[in-house]
Amino acid sequence: MVWVLGSLLVACGKKDGAAASAASAGPSTAAAASQPAMPSSASSGAAAMPTPGASAAPAPPVAVTTVKAEMKDLAVRLRSAGVVTPIRTVDVKSQVNSIITKVNIKDGQYVKAGDLLFSLDARTEEANIAKAQAQLAKDSAALADAQRQLRRAQDLLARQFISQGSVDSNLASVEGWQATVNADRAAIDATKVAQSYARISAPQSGRVGMVNVSTGSAVEANKTVLVTITQISPIAVTFTLPQRNIADALAGLQKDGAPVTATLPDNGGVFKGKLQFVDSVVDTASGVVKAKAHFKNEDEKLWPGAFVEVQQVLREVKDAVVVPQVAVVYGSRGASVYVVENGKAVVRPVKVLQPQGAEVAVSGLEAGETVVLEGKQNLRPGSAVVERAKENKDGPQGAASGATSSASSPGGAGAAPSGADPAAKTKAAP
Repeated sequence: MVWVLGSLLVACGKKDGAAASAASAGPSTAAAASQPAMPSSASSGAAAMPTPGASAAPAPPVAVTTVKAEMKDLAVRLRSAGVVTPIRTVDVKSQVNSIITKVNIKDGQYVKAGDLLFSLDARTEEANIAKAQAQLAKDSAALADAQRQLRRAQDLLARQFISQGSVDSNLASVEGWQATVNADRAAIDATKVAQSYARISAPQSGRVGMVNVSTGSAVEANKTVLVTITQISPIAVTFTLPQRNIADALAGLQKDGAPVTATLPDNGGVFKGKLQFVDSVVDTASGVVKAKAHFKNEDEKLWPGAFVEVQQVLREVKDAVVVPQVAVVYGSRGASVYVVENGKAVVRPVKVLQPQGAEVAVSGLEAGETVVLEGKQNLRPGSAVVERAKENKDGPQGAASGATSSASSPGGAGAAPSGADPAAKTKAAP
C-alpha cells in the first residue's frame, strides 16, 4: 500500500508542472497554437521579398514610335516672304507751266503707250510759232537779196569793173544770212517742241491710278503729278535670299531663270514665274541679298504691294537618305539618331547634309534602317524598346509603359504586395 500511494503522488506532481509551464508561455503562444497552418502562398510571398545586396530587376521596355529611313531625291526649296512690285511704273508730270484744258482718262483706266491723257493750254506756244515763222520769212528775204548782190558782184568781177574784195564781202553777207535763216528754223522747231508739251500722252501701257487734276487745274513744270501709270502684266515679285544660297540662285540665272512659285494668302492662288535678278550686294545687317522674279500675271491676280509666299527650287540632292527632322538629336558631340537593332536602342552619329521642311538628308545611315521618331527622350544606349501602337502614338507614354511594367512585375497584375493578408487576397479573388 505504501508503494502504491508513493507512485500516485509522483504522477500528480508531473501534471502540475506541465500546467504551470503552459501558463507562463503567455496568451500569444496559446493563440498561435490555436491558429491553423499558414497557406503556401503566404510563404511564397515572403520568399519573393528582395533581400539586401540582391541585384535590381531589369528596366521595362520603353514605348516608342519608329520610322524607316528612306532613299529619295530631295528637292532643296527656299521659302521666303515676297512683295509684288511692278516692273515699270511712271509718274506723269507736265513739262511746262500751264492750265489743264481737258482730261481724257478716268480713274483705273487701262491705256496704251501713246494714248492722249491730258490737254494743256497751248495758245502761248502757238503764238511763239507764228512769231518765229515770221522772223524766218524776213530773214529768208534778206538772204535772197544777199544772194542776188553776190551774183551781180561776180558778173562785174568777170568784166573787171570791181575788185575781188567787193565780191568777198557779198559772199560773207550771204553766208551770214544763211546762218540766220537756219537759226530761225531751229527756233521754230524748239517752239513746236514746247507746243507738243500741251499734249500729254501715255509713256507706257498699263493701268492708271487716281487722276489728281481736273479741267482748269494749274500745273507746275516737273512738279505736279497728274497720274501714275503702273504695268500690271507682266509683274515682278521681290524677295530675299540667304547668303548661303547665292551660288545656287546665280546658277539658276544662267539656266534661263530658275522656277519660282508665288502663293497668295487665304487661298488666293499659286503662280509660276522665273528668277530674273539677283542683287550684287549682300546686306551686312541681315546677311541676305535681294532677288526678283517675273510672272506673266495674265489674269491680273498679283497686285502691286501684295504680300506672297515665295518658294524656289534651288537644287536637288540625288539619292539622299532622308529621315524626319524630329528624329535627329543634337548634342555637344554633334547630331545623332536612335536606331533600333534587335529590340534595343543604339545611338548612331549622323551628319546633316541638307534640311528641307520636316525632312533632313543625312549621312551615316542606310536606307531601310529603323529610326526612333517619338519617345527618344526616355531612351539610353542599350535600352529595350517596344513599338507603340499606331493609334496611341500621340497619347501619353505612361499608359503604354505602365501596362508593360505591370505585365513584367512578379505575380502579374493580380499579385498581392508582400506581407499582405492572405485572407484579404482570398476575398478579392473572383
